[in-house]
Amino acid sequence: MKTPDECENMTDIRTEIDNIDHQVIALLSQRFGYVKAASKFKTSETSVKAPERFQAMLQQRRVWAQEEGLNPDVIEKMYSDLVNYFIEEEMQHWQNK
Repeated sequence: MKTPDECENMTDIRTEIDNIDHQVIALLSQRFGYVKAASKFKTSETSVKAPERFQAMLQQRRVWAQEEGLNPDVIEKMYSDLVNYFIEEEMQHWQNK
């Protein structure tokens, strides 16, 4: 993997961005596996949705975004969309167990 400073042209940059995106997607898939596994420990619809945990998680992601020099609003939106999707999927998995 090349650092941004080591890239010699746009092809290098795009290749590295594609590699990172592939890793991010693989990690999101891994995260989703844990979400589905969590459904076996949930006892109610409220425990699946876990609104307090959801808000605490978003706040922590905002902190991590700031620490990494990213816009916390953008990261919160991204995680909110992602986790809401995962909650919907977990709900279906939980209802069918």
